[in-house]
Parts: sequence; structure tokens; C-alpha cells
Amino acid sequence: MSFELPPVPVGLAAAPAGTGLHQHIDPATPRWLLPLARALVVVNRGVMVLGMIALLAAALILTSSVVTRYFLHASTDWQDEASVFCLVGATFLCSAFVQAIRGHVGIEAVSSLLPERVNRVRILLVDLGCLVFCVFFAWKSCTLLHEAWVEGQTTSSSWAPPLWIPYSLMSAGMILLSVQLAVQVVVSANKLGER
Repeated sequence: MSFELPPVPVGLAAAPAGTGLHQHIDPATPRWLLPLARALVVVNRGVMVLGMIALLAAALILTSSVVTRYFLHASTDWQDEASVFCLVGATFLCSAFVQAIRGHVGIEAVSSLLPERVNRVRILLVDLGCLVFCVFFAWKSCTLLHEAWVEGQTTSSSWAPPLWIPYSLMSAGMILLSVQLAVQVVVSANKLGER
């Protein structure tokens, strides 16, 4: 049994039909940035598959927790935290994939009223603002990861898993999202330079 992943357009519009990874990379991507853009497509697809597995794992863990508590009247200390760790990983690691297809919630009412050139400026400014925020968030996540690792921090439950696990997932996801946004800022600036 096999399945095919949906196409992943990088940028504002899907690239013209082609073969391999090129069909998912915005044509306005500068040549020097193409290797990174191709790598992001591959990494985002892989992380998306891991995110799907993590969501499935969280659902199975929570379902088994309910069944175990109800029918066996047993304690389920680890299930809640394990499912939260899976959900944190899926959310943060898949954020770059969602950004690559511009799937985050956005309000498009203004964009249809603006001339194309003004809309390109708006997109560049939004991407730049998002990049600044995500770089800060990535830096802060990395500091939390470092503190959790050095101090050996754990959760307050009786299971007490180490906190570096969710912080590492959060850090990796925010770094990946920042790189994706940086590529999109360059592509947006490149489009703005076009006539």
C-alpha cells in the first residue's frame, strides 16, 4: 500500500509543471537559493509525515488512556504528557510545511482590492514581520532547551519525562519555520524587483 503526498508549492503560486522537486519551487526563487529551497521541500515533506504519525500516536495514546481508566480503573500518568509531547512536535515541526503552502490563517479581503505591486509589498512586509517574530521565538526556544538540558528539568508529574524533549521539538520547528520564512522573504523581494 502506498500513498502520494500532495504537491507543495513554495511561494505565492505553484510553479509551472515540471519534474521532480522543481515543480514545487516558486519560479521567482533566485538560482543561488534553489538548493536550499529544494532541501526545504524534502525536509518539509518528511516532517509532515512525522507529524501525521505523531497525531495518530497522540490519538491512540489518549484513546488507550480513556479505555484503561474506565474499564481497568488503572492510573494513566504517562499518557497525557506523551500525547502532549506528540502534539507539540506535530504542531511546531509541521509549521514550516504549512508556511510553505501558505496555509496559515490569513485575511485576503484587502489583497483583492490592492494593485498587484502594492500587494507584493504587503506580502513582503508580512513575511518580514513574521520572520522577525519567528527568529525571536526560535532563539527563545533554544534558550529554554539549553536550560532544560543543563539543569536536567523534568515535568512535575510522577512520570517526570525530561523537558528537553518538547523544547527540542519546539526549537527545531521554529528554526525550520524561520528558514522557510527567510526563503519566502527573498522570493518576495525578488518578485518585487520584477517588472
